[in-house]
Amino acid sequence: MSKKKKIKINVESEETAENENTEKSAPALDEYDKPENETGDDEAANARNPLKELEARLESKEEEAKETYDRLLRVSADFENYKKRSTREMEEFRKYANQSLLKEMLSVVDNLELAINSSKEEQEADKNLIEGLNLTLNEILRVFGKFNVKPIEARGKTFDPTFHEAVMREESDDFPENTVISEFQKGYLIHDRLLRPAMVVVAVPKTTQKDKKS
Repeated sequence: MSKKKKIKINVESEETAENENTEKSAPALDEYDKPENETGDDEAANARNPLKELEARLESKEEEAKETYDRLLRVSADFENYKKRSTREMEEFRKYANQSLLKEMLSVVDNLELAINSSKEEQEADKNLIEGLNLTLNEILRVFGKFNVKPIEARGKTFDPTFHEAVMREESDDFPENTVISEFQKGYLIHDRLLRPAMVVVAVPKTTQKDKKS
């Protein structure tokens, strides 16, 4: 009797051990319930996030580089315009730097021309003096030419208020209306700029007796 009981106890203990081992090795129920691809999706998402971040940073840097390049182009264009403007201003300054002095010298030229013309009308005038005046006048005119100062041709030209200053109107049949007949004072240009206007006499048609009566 004692042997049969002992065998039965051993069988029960073996069944108990097998049940315990089965419970330990069996996976949890929630692990079976979890979708098979959930773990794979998480890994792919984790792998994509750094890539998206890099792409976003790259786009940001490209946009920043484009803005920097545009600013560089604008600065370069502004600098080129500044250089051109400075060059023009310097040329203008060099062209007209002596304008005031040359304008003051015009009165000397006027007096020399007046003295020469008056001396030619006098029979007892000293020829050496006249020659000296001519040499002085020519030397001044040579200096004027060096600085691009030239007289305005007014006589016989149509009156132009830009270069002429009318001091008198004279009736004439020899010249068309609004034509310069004579000059009281010569006008001069420095390059293309007016240095002094010419003081002129302008022709107007003669008034007939009929016009006077009316």
